[in-house]
Amino acid sequence: MASGAGRRRGHELVPLAALISREMKNEKMEKPSVRYGHAAQSRKGEDYFLVKTDCQRVPGNPSSTFSVFAIFDGHNGNAAAIFTREHLLSHILSAVPRGLGREEWFQALPRALVAGFVKTDKEFQSRGETSGTTATFVIIDAWTVTVASVGDSRCILDTQGGGISTLTVDHRLEENVEERERVTASGGEVGRLSIAGGAEIGPLRCWPGGLCLSRSIGDMDVGEFIVPIPYVKQVKLSNAGGRLIIASDGIWDALSSEMAAKSCRGLPAELAARQVVKEALRTRGLKDDTTCIVVDIIPPENSPPPSPLPKKPNKLRSFLFRKSSRDSANKLSKKLSAVGIVEELFEEGSAMLAERLALSTRLACC
Repeated sequence: MASGAGRRRGHELVPLAALISREMKNEKMEKPSVRYGHAAQSRKGEDYFLVKTDCQRVPGNPSSTFSVFAIFDGHNGNAAAIFTREHLLSHILSAVPRGLGREEWFQALPRALVAGFVKTDKEFQSRGETSGTTATFVIIDAWTVTVASVGDSRCILDTQGGGISTLTVDHRLEENVEERERVTASGGEVGRLSIAGGAEIGPLRCWPGGLCLSRSIGDMDVGEFIVPIPYVKQVKLSNAGGRLIIASDGIWDALSSEMAAKSCRGLPAELAARQVVKEALRTRGLKDDTTCIVVDIIPPENSPPPSPLPKKPNKLRSFLFRKSSRDSANKLSKKLSAVGIVEELFEEGSAMLAERLALSTRLACC
């Protein structure tokens, strides 16, 4: 046996007790609490969602708990959305090497997400069904948020200072120039639906098949140009926390990211999700399945304040319970500190599978 026996992907395998001990020692900052709410209005019955708040990186260790939130917006039936909801999480977790410490686990997630999406797609296509689905899959572990997505079910982050970040990329051919170029460079055809007389109507689609999306899970009838390889982004919040809004296109076709975030500020997560759906229906009516999950990542009351910028001390509190500053200097300090409230850890959107897996391997070994 080679000298690398007893190692896996460059990491030593350690006893479970030692791993739990290491995890507890590494908890330098108390975890935030996670509160969530969900709301939906159905028109076609093809939207599905997943909420699981009791996952564990180290089995039997409560301090290693993480949460999963996901939305699956099916098309051409609901079979792909149901299958993906039932199998994607297990495929992702099975792709993470065992015995990893916390930081190594975070580094391994991008590769595992890609592998999980691809395996789920392959298994569903082997069933011979033509349904397809978007998938926006969110993992929250303490202050680190990792998002993987195909399709146009968006996830946004609203931070304490009012800054809004989009953690996904819409894979709509109408709006995504890079995806149009990828499809056509691969030999696919992008165009609108032609009707009698040669007129073209509707959004841009990929032919054969006529799908408006360039990435999805399923869709075995649309050819190899539609891929299941997700855009992946990983960010770390400051201990001021933040709010995630994860929703299907029934929301985003009616509301911009800014409108959705502003419509529900100051409300607890459950009421916030209902408010976003209500606002979308008020704006556009019920023209599609409309699903929204709001997740609040709330700092513990005794968490230390973020590092101040200039010499003024700075205390950021949860955006749900914002308190008035004592003077204008403190207000300025809060605004400045909000600028750097999110640290980007990883971002990759290539649709080339070999390239994605190679990149993830290099990161995991660093």
